[in-house]
Amino acid sequence: MTVSPDECAGQVMEVAPLVMRAIRAEMRRHRASDLSVPQFRALTFLSHHEGASLSDVAEHIGLTLPSMSKMIDGLVARRLVKREMHPDDRRRVTLALTPRGRSHFESAHSATRACLAELMATLPASDRATVTQAMRILRPLLASRREAESATGH
Repeated sequence: MTVSPDECAGQVMEVAPLVMRAIRAEMRRHRASDLSVPQFRALTFLSHHEGASLSDVAEHIGLTLPSMSKMIDGLVARRLVKREMHPDDRRRVTLALTPRGRSHFESAHSATRACLAELMATLPASDRATVTQAMRILRPLLASRREAESATGH
């Protein structure tokens, strides 16, 4: 079966939001009840981007710097996030999860993965292999594009 690049792109655009919606719903369901969704998204971002700046997190979450700063202040006060001076640039503050913050994130992440595994168990083994292979193909393609865009500021 031959599939055009346009048809392939259309399928990715149609299915990727459904996948992300399912993941987000499960992550929200398993997050600590005292965390808002934006707070949990900030923890998620920091779990993958140790040492990120406030601007990095604000851009990802879609908040202004003052709003993000207030949110991070709350997460720091709750000992979920820590601020540190950048080792090479004392003007730059980096953010990282504390052990408690990592525990909150990992608990929700593990529960979400287990729920998705239950869903994937309903597929025949050959379909699970196909999905896994598709993800392995897409990962470097999309990761390299994102890295290139970050480097050029686009």
